[in-house]
Amino acid sequence: MIQILSSRQRRAARLAWRFVRPYRWQALGALLALIVTAGITLSMGQGIRLLVDQGFMTQSSELLNRSIAGFMMLIVGLALGTFARFYLVSWIGERCVADIRRQVFDHLVYLHPGFYENNRSSEIQSRLTTDTTLLQSVIGSSLSLFLRNALMVIGGVVLLFITNPKLTSIVVVALPLVLAPILMFGRRVRSLSRQSQDRIADVGSYVAETLTQIKTVQAYNHQAEDRRRFAQTVEQAFDTARQRILQRAWLITLVIVLVLGAVAVMLWVGGMDVIAGRISAGELAAFVFYSLIVGSAFGTLSEVMGELQRAAGAAERIAELLQARSEIQAPCEGLQRLPARASGALALDDVVFAYPSRLDQPAIKGLSLHVSPGETLALVGPSGAGKSTIFDLLLRFYDPQQGRVSIEGIELTQLDPLDLRRHFAMVSQTPALFYGSVEDNIRYGKANATAAQIEAAARIAHAHEFILQLPQGYQTHLGDAGLGLSGGQRQRLAIARALLVDAPILLLDEATSALDAQSEHLIQQALPTLMQGRTTLVIAHRLATVQNADRIAVIEEGRLIALGTHRELIAGNPLYARLAQLQFGL
Repeated sequence: MIQILSSRQRRAARLAWRFVRPYRWQALGALLALIVTAGITLSMGQGIRLLVDQGFMTQSSELLNRSIAGFMMLIVGLALGTFARFYLVSWIGERCVADIRRQVFDHLVYLHPGFYENNRSSEIQSRLTTDTTLLQSVIGSSLSLFLRNALMVIGGVVLLFITNPKLTSIVVVALPLVLAPILMFGRRVRSLSRQSQDRIADVGSYVAETLTQIKTVQAYNHQAEDRRRFAQTVEQAFDTARQRILQRAWLITLVIVLVLGAVAVMLWVGGMDVIAGRISAGELAAFVFYSLIVGSAFGTLSEVMGELQRAAGAAERIAELLQARSEIQAPCEGLQRLPARASGALALDDVVFAYPSRLDQPAIKGLSLHVSPGETLALVGPSGAGKSTIFDLLLRFYDPQQGRVSIEGIELTQLDPLDLRRHFAMVSQTPALFYGSVEDNIRYGKANATAAQIEAAARIAHAHEFILQLPQGYQTHLGDAGLGLSGGQRQRLAIARALLVDAPILLLDEATSALDAQSEHLIQQALPTLMQGRTTLVIAHRLATVQNADRIAVIEEGRLIALGTHRELIAGNPLYARLAQLQFGL
């Protein structure tokens, strides 16, 4: 167990250094300022000794003025050095955390969808915000405090020996007593810090999930139960934090008692030596100053150690995200490229596939299906038959466990996913709209599209009229997931987006199933233009929307059980005939 924890700590340190390294000159400047300020602080002990022995004890105003002038110079130097240290360290902390957030996000958007089946997106969001904020605090503050106080302890002990070896031995004897509880409690604090970060992530996840589905929560009067569950989640987070705080409180208490207890003993011995004339009052004053410096530095170190332990836990959680590898990648060898515009020939040959979270329940079982360029193929069948899974495989969100999926005769595993997906446009049953303007959402798949191209796509999708009625037209900002628009309006924006992409292969997933008659009519008018000259795969429960397709594939329990035209399937396939009878009354 100890070995695992130390390995994690090393990973956390490597992660921090990886992001600090590009700014090593700023870090060097901060370290130099830190050393200078620590040196000036330690020099103040000698200033105090001169002030007492040559200023106060000699009763000479000239020596007093000289001592005060020297002391003021140290103060000015300390202020300037502190300014440089604080600015540079804070800058490094903010800069590194911005880099971490950007790199983590850049990594996350390329991870395969299967990763998000086993990891809650709200928890990932917590890691990206809460954990990185903690790292910013540590890199931009706590780490500097740790280094500064470590220097103060080392320099203070050296100067204590120089000032009075006899009294210093008292402090040195106390050091092991101080280090022991730090080491003992530190391991416990580290474990609790990781648990505390996990509990905080749980709180954030629960809030995100509840507020995202607030209409459902209120429609079912689930507020009281959500309050109870959230309170339980918060209390679990509090209980873990309380245990961590208790351990840190004990650690700080023991350090204060042991360090200041050693200082009290040292003062008694030093006071007896001053009375006996063995040392001067200035030497004792300097020694007391250094003792207090060492004692307070130790106290600060014990506090900062807790923050560093929490940071190690946060760094581990961030490192886990960065170490996650996408299972869907371009091949290292044998990479092939598609032409500038594919013809749209698709094939699935004896494909077997199960989702990673349900490996014992295959969604596709030995399915073979070939689609010709420019053909419109409809996929029909009961819910859960595997129709949407076929789309997932064609877009290479997943790779099949067996069989082969290809485009233009090239197996998808031999292609770069980015090269593959530029040939597809998709309109889903619940189209994904993002926070931003209407214009931003239409040009989502083509960032360099002009305003004229966007308007042309919207006109073809029968969306232009309702867009002009919005408060700011194409510049109107939409809420999360297109909040404020009807289902038909969202669907028409998704069709406009697909039109603008102008991909050779179109995937329509229940594009009209959840719409009213008027919205469906408008979208049915837009679809022929969208499908013209493209290979189109349509998933539909309403057979009226697909009866004119070139071919219809009937899918049941992950298998292709029939393939043909509407008339052929009514005559030759019992499942399709039953669906047609239910919908058309045949």
